[in-house]
Parts: sequence; C-alpha cells; structure tokens
Amino acid sequence: MKIKSIFILSFLSILSFMARAGNENFAFGGREAGVSNASVCFSDVWAVHYNQAGLASLTSMSAGVYYDNRFMLPNLSMKAFAFALPTKNLGVFGLSVGYYGYSLYNEQKIGLAYARSFGKKFSVGVQLDYLGLNLGEDYGSKNNFAAEVGIQYEVIKNLKMGAHIYNLNRAILNTATESDINNERVPTIMKLGLSYNFSEKVLVCAETEKDVELSPIFKAGLEYHMIKMMYLRLGVSTNPSKNSFGLGLDLKGVKFDFAFSRHEVLGWSPMVSLVYDFHKK
Repeated sequence: MKIKSIFILSFLSILSFMARAGNENFAFGGREAGVSNASVCFSDVWAVHYNQAGLASLTSMSAGVYYDNRFMLPNLSMKAFAFALPTKNLGVFGLSVGYYGYSLYNEQKIGLAYARSFGKKFSVGVQLDYLGLNLGEDYGSKNNFAAEVGIQYEVIKNLKMGAHIYNLNRAILNTATESDINNERVPTIMKLGLSYNFSEKVLVCAETEKDVELSPIFKAGLEYHMIKMMYLRLGVSTNPSKNSFGLGLDLKGVKFDFAFSRHEVLGWSPMVSLVYDFHKK
C-alpha cells in the first residue's frame, strides 16, 4: 500500500508541475472558465475567487456550486461553493470554499470576503483565506492563512480595469512535523486586466497573470450574448498554451455555465457551475 501511495503521490506531483505548481490559487466558475479565466474585471458571485472587488456591484444574494474534472482524471477534480450577501449600507460580504484532489492528496481553501464601492466607478475588495494541504498515509498536513486584495475601476464608459493580488502576505504552509526549511511558500499571484463591452451582446476581456516565481501568463476571452438567455464564450491563454470554450444559460435567476479547456500536453478538462440569484426579477 505504501508503494502504491508513493507512486500516486509522485504522479500527482508531476501533473501539478506540468499544470503549474501545487498550492496555487485554483480557478473556479463556469462563466470564467469559458474565457480562459480572463475575469479580473467580472462582477458576479465567482468574484470571491477572481477579484473580490467585483462583488461590490452585486444587488441580490447569490450562491453557486462548481465542479471540474481536470484532464478527465477524477482524482484531480476541483469542487467549490461561493456565496455573496449584499447589504444596504455596509457593502457586500462573501464566502468561498474550494476542495482540490482526493483522499491521498488534497488542498482546501476557505475564504471570507468583503467588498465596497466608492462612488459609481471605483470598488475595492479584500479576503482572508484559510489554506490547507493534506497528504494521505500519515505523510502529514500543512496549513496557514493568506490575504487577497483587488480593485476595479471604470476608466470610461464600457471600459473596466481590474487588478488583484493573491497571497499578499507571502504565507508559508506550516507543519508540525517538518522543519522550517522544508516548508513550502504559497505562490503570490498578481493579475491586471481590462474588459470592454462593445455592445449589449459583445464583451472582450484580457489580462496578464504573474506568479512572482514563474513566467507571466496572458489570457484573453470573448463573450457573445447570442439570444436573451444564452451566451457563447471563447478563450485562449499562454504558458502553457490552452484554448477554451463555453456555453451559458440564464433562466430567470438560475445560471448554468458549462465549459471545456484543452491543455497542449495533458488534454481536455470539462467544467460546470450553477448559480442562483435569490432576488433577481
């Protein structure tokens, strides 16, 4: 059993390295997946992950669930829940819970967010995260807290800018069973992007993402509002090269988003999310 566990953990480590390092800020949200996660300017319940400032423009309580089957391997799946609660005068509060992996190797993230608008064009969001890493078969576990901060600004009509930093405090995953020299630092990731609404039907978004220890990633996406209840999405990203496409349905407050992405080496990953807006008319 030990040999099998070591083999599985080694295999997962190789996949994590190829897909970017472990303990990264794993993406979730079906709409965002369809545009290759070029979503630092988006304003929906999944802003609890991409840029908490995007929560500030929400006017109704929302909740969402998400699942992806990374590279068609159930042991590399991501499951997530998000919740946003707007208040009349105190801004918007958010909660997110994410779980990646399976019994022998898994990562968890629980985030508490707060966002507020300052005028009609500028908003700020912050979040405190609890991060956990568990290795099966008595290999131990690690945990710590990380901070996130983001802003959104409407430069001109229909043109929005967003910026976000994950792990602002440069947290290290702590453990009671290992020395400090073996602790792994959580990636610090910075994002800067723009989105532009050419019309009520066409949205274009682009952003640059930079892990302080890795090469930058460029992402771009297109969202087309085909008919009243249906959206079509396309996206590309670099380092590694990936393509994505997605379909969204808005059924009077119930939003269903489905997406696929293709990694140049590891293949296809399907993603799906369901969001309910409690007070949307």
